[in-house]
Amino acid sequence: MSTNQPPQAATAAGGDAGTAPDARQLRTILISVSIALMAVIASVSGLNVAQTHLAVEFGATQNTVLWIINIYTLALAALLLPLGAVGDRLGRKPMLIAGLAVFGVASVAAGLAPTAGVMLAARVACGIGAAMIMPITLAVITSTFPEEQRGRAIGVWTGVAGGGGIIGMFLSALLVDVADWRWLFVLPVVLVIVALAMTLKSVPNSRERPSHAFDTLGALLSTVAVIGLIFVLQEGPERGWTAPATLIGLAAGVTAAIAFVAWELHRGDASLLDVRLFRGRGLAGGSITLLVVFGVQAGIAVVLFPFFQAVLGWSGLLSTLALMPMAVMMMTTSGLAPKTAARIGARSTMAVGIATAGIGLALMALFVSVDGGYLSVLPGMLAMGLGMGLSMTPSTEAVTSSLPREKQGVASALNDVTREFGTALGVALLGALLSAGYRNAIDNRLHGIPQGTADTAREGVANAVEAADSAGSHAPDLVHAAQQSFVDGWRQAMWAGVAVMGVLFAHIALRGPKNTAPAGRGAVGEYEVGAELP
Repeated sequence: MSTNQPPQAATAAGGDAGTAPDARQLRTILISVSIALMAVIASVSGLNVAQTHLAVEFGATQNTVLWIINIYTLALAALLLPLGAVGDRLGRKPMLIAGLAVFGVASVAAGLAPTAGVMLAARVACGIGAAMIMPITLAVITSTFPEEQRGRAIGVWTGVAGGGGIIGMFLSALLVDVADWRWLFVLPVVLVIVALAMTLKSVPNSRERPSHAFDTLGALLSTVAVIGLIFVLQEGPERGWTAPATLIGLAAGVTAAIAFVAWELHRGDASLLDVRLFRGRGLAGGSITLLVVFGVQAGIAVVLFPFFQAVLGWSGLLSTLALMPMAVMMMTTSGLAPKTAARIGARSTMAVGIATAGIGLALMALFVSVDGGYLSVLPGMLAMGLGMGLSMTPSTEAVTSSLPREKQGVASALNDVTREFGTALGVALLGALLSAGYRNAIDNRLHGIPQGTADTAREGVANAVEAADSAGSHAPDLVHAAQQSFVDGWRQAMWAGVAVMGVLFAHIALRGPKNTAPAGRGAVGEYEVGAELP
């Protein structure tokens, strides 16, 4: 099955783009979509730093606060594929403008929300706007940039997508510290205004005119599948993996996912997402790599924040600042990855990145200690940033180049859904491993600690540090036991990550995208799926 498109396809579909953009226009387009993407990414993790403030402001339970945070990601992930496909049909520029408008208005509403109910509704609307924006930003790049510049542009996009969350969290923590939690929404609103102005002026329109009707049933099934599975990953650790709501979500998600695959196979070329393309090495290898790499990155954040705050005693702002070296390394190497792929091939670049990230995990597992502090984990963090940057860009390009030009919104959405699934999976699994390792380790260190205090300490390292205030003479022993047990749990989670990265490395080395003609292959409109089949 070939997805070759005529060389003039981009111009013919270009709508208001009568001629190909020059270098200056391309830079402006890239800046525009990067700012729009940054607004979306920053909002994913921004509210994490204001959980206590939300609970106090709205008189909300911890479960309600978590829903305020997670409902945004749930709505975003669920609607990526359908809205990406709609953008391909209606026009990518109009969809991007509409998404920015929805996202901006919803962010203002969230910042002014008087109740938890209004905040939840505003966050759902933010998620819908984000699902209109995120796939279109990458689709604009793949449908606008010429082949020889596309890899570098995707590298910039990937760097923002990978490191933007950490930068957004730092800026959010800064705003909470120096102002008020409601100022968290000023950042995305400002980014939206800038992106909207630049988009109206600089971003060309492109749209496709498919000969088949929109796959409505496929869109509905994909939405139910994503909602069900993401819900399980978000709520399982809180409600319990065998809780009725968790099991219902799992059943709904798995059933809808199976039905989606069956329906898409039935629809064939008229499908929302041609699942047959996963037989190709590019789409399969790129998707698996993004799933694992973003899962590990998200899981690392789950581990690092308690280490910085509860073990080292740092503030939320200082803890987010401590993650910046990893984010900067990731964003830098994402931009350099296309040059590496041009020299040694996409598969080799991905494999080197995966191996480097795995080494970073191993370094953290080997050297992390309470006494060593930040310097005991910094080398591993830098290696992780380097490895993720090298692996994410060629993986993203492998995914987008596997689908034809008329489905670049869907290709970009698939790339984004994979990232969201990986993030949720990494937080759930590595977080669970850390918690289990902590509980197992601390049980042997609580001898002589009063029963009530010991039970509190078993709940987590932050709980143990808080309980130490009322533990009297046992306080130093309790804090030491909790910190050492956290480090033991850390090692368990990191070694599990090393094992996962090792399996991924073997898979990509053997079954990843081919290295042939790295500088000329893998571009939208030039890619033949059949060439990547085993």
